[in-house]
Amino acid sequence: MERLTEADLRSLAGPRSFERGLGYVDAVSGVEVGDGWIRASVRGTERYEAELTPGRRGGLTGVCDCPYGQEGNFCKHLVALGLTVLAQEGGLPRLRESARTRARSLDAWLSGLSPDELLTVVRDELAEDRRLRRRLELRAASARGDLAALRSRIRDALDIAPFAQYGHVEYADARAYADQAGQAVSAIRSLTASGRAADAIALAREAIGLLAGVVESVDDSDGWLGGIGTDLADIHHDACRATRPDPEELAHWLVTHALDDAADLTDIDPLDYEDLLDERGRAALLRYATEAWTANRTGWAEKELMRRLAGARRDIDTVVAVLAADLAPNGHTHLLIARELDAADRPADALEWAERGLRATADLAAVDTALVDHLADRYARTDRPTDALTLRRDHFAARRTLLTYRQLRTAARAAACWPPERERALDLLRADADQKAAHGGRVLVDVLLDDKDTDAAWQAAMTHGTHDDQWLTLADLSRATRPADALAVYHRMAAGLAHETGNRVYERLVGLFLSMGDCHRLLGTPDDFTAYITDVRTAQRRKRNLMRLMDGHGL
Repeated sequence: MERLTEADLRSLAGPRSFERGLGYVDAVSGVEVGDGWIRASVRGTERYEAELTPGRRGGLTGVCDCPYGQEGNFCKHLVALGLTVLAQEGGLPRLRESARTRARSLDAWLSGLSPDELLTVVRDELAEDRRLRRRLELRAASARGDLAALRSRIRDALDIAPFAQYGHVEYADARAYADQAGQAVSAIRSLTASGRAADAIALAREAIGLLAGVVESVDDSDGWLGGIGTDLADIHHDACRATRPDPEELAHWLVTHALDDAADLTDIDPLDYEDLLDERGRAALLRYATEAWTANRTGWAEKELMRRLAGARRDIDTVVAVLAADLAPNGHTHLLIARELDAADRPADALEWAERGLRATADLAAVDTALVDHLADRYARTDRPTDALTLRRDHFAARRTLLTYRQLRTAARAAACWPPERERALDLLRADADQKAAHGGRVLVDVLLDDKDTDAAWQAAMTHGTHDDQWLTLADLSRATRPADALAVYHRMAAGLAHETGNRVYERLVGLFLSMGDCHRLLGTPDDFTAYITDVRTAQRRKRNLMRLMDGHGL
């Protein structure tokens, strides 16, 4: 909060809300500063409560109960509060200490009440604050050991209905819902500490399911529910460690959870529980996972679970079998298998699978390029340059791009046969340019430029056409040897920008003008350049930023 700036507020609110917020600074009253929050009332159409807090993922977040703020927007009232904070920056420690003093005074007053007086105060507050009542009901049920009541209160705490409009919790209400859900998490955590870990396991699992069922109906942009899911996962693990549930039952739940959508919420990893499973439990974990995969061999979650369990046991053959049961037509899965086998120090098997993937791909233009790279690298490292060259040649023939041309060039140079290989490749590209016009011409120009064959690139561009970026590159590279050709390019591009505005356009124009000046100097026609710049200044005199930029470069 101490690093808050006006630029932060403008970025969060947008120009319109920021400007409107400037007029509400005098309407801010009752500023309270706590550890990690600042609250105040802001008088608008009505009196609204605004609060600024650091975001869960960094930055700043704000909540206001005005209609615009309730839609999840950083409203003018929050801007006004932020500007007030900036104006009082030196007084923030004083405000924070004042808040702490008030808290101590309240604590002293409560401590001085008799039990009956304190009970009256609490009852009065419960009658006014439904959320407070729910929180205390949770704590009471937990303290009594009333599992049925506690389960009921937890379900209430995870119910989105009180926060949802039309079945969805908006951003502005997400934190309040998360705070209430967090109370349920705290109640479940307390069970383990009080020696009731088995109950904690049961309620944590139920809470995970309930939360997973509503998470898609909550705008959780700040990640509050993700944090609650992580907390529930920790509670479950700690409770299992405390009570050691039946290993087979635990294994079954872990597999079921890993294959459920709730796994994305908690990120529970069955491997983290292996030290809590005896031999029977670990065998059950693998058995249940295998049964699930056998029933759905193409399911992503089933495959991933099997791969992880088999990989943890260094069972490479099972890993291969899982991957091989659902082979992608572009060779990607073959590549994954090859990498697994390489990691297991089985290079011959890895090479066989990689080559099988290449053969299984009907069209080399569609093959996973990473598989081609993998194979070419293996051939190069095992002193098979001819095989690497053949692979790169075939791939280039199927996918004629600058990248595949560069890869072919590298392989051909390693095989000491680049000049004839280059001519064959250029013949293919010229044929493409003849058939595909502009696209083929662009690729041809690209590879000729990459080969530093500028004259051939000029000829290809003039014959087949190309785009402005390539023309500009050609002009820049050839200005010293072909000033007239380069000048024509610069003139054409400047004419295309003459009717556009904006500082970036002006910077591009001035760069073109300077390049034109070089061409005219080389051609011995400086007067022509002076006349051109004079005409430009006359035609563009209303563009003040362009005129200033030209002045700065002596144009």
